[in-house]
Amino acid sequence: MPSNRKTFNEINITPLTDIFLVLLIIMMVIAPLLDQQGLNLAVPNMIEVQDDLKDAKLIKVLVTDNDEYMLDDSQIPVNQIGSVIAEQAKDNPDGLLIMTQNNATHGAVVKLMDEARNNGVTNISITEY
Repeated sequence: MPSNRKTFNEINITPLTDIFLVLLIIMMVIAPLLDQQGLNLAVPNMIEVQDDLKDAKLIKVLVTDNDEYMLDDSQIPVNQIGSVIAEQAKDNPDGLLIMTQNNATHGAVVKLMDEARNNGVTNISITEY
């Protein structure tokens, strides 16, 4: 028996386009309202920092151009940096001051910051030496 039905050969994309346009408008409206996450940095004046350093009990670590760590003019081995910071934190509760030379790498500074955080130091400052 022959059938008189027509075959459906076309796809109507109008509803799909409408949905995409609505989603695009929603994203355009919401995107500027999103709060961007990041670091809250407060850059102090140099005079304030110098006055505070005289009275503060800080652990002062120098990161050299060769990515070596120096504490009180003595070199700290990389594998012992965490234990040295934990020991120094008992006597210096105000935090850690990282002094970097011009060519010290970012990785060496971040490693020092991570070790300090892992050993309970919450206040970390960075300055150029």
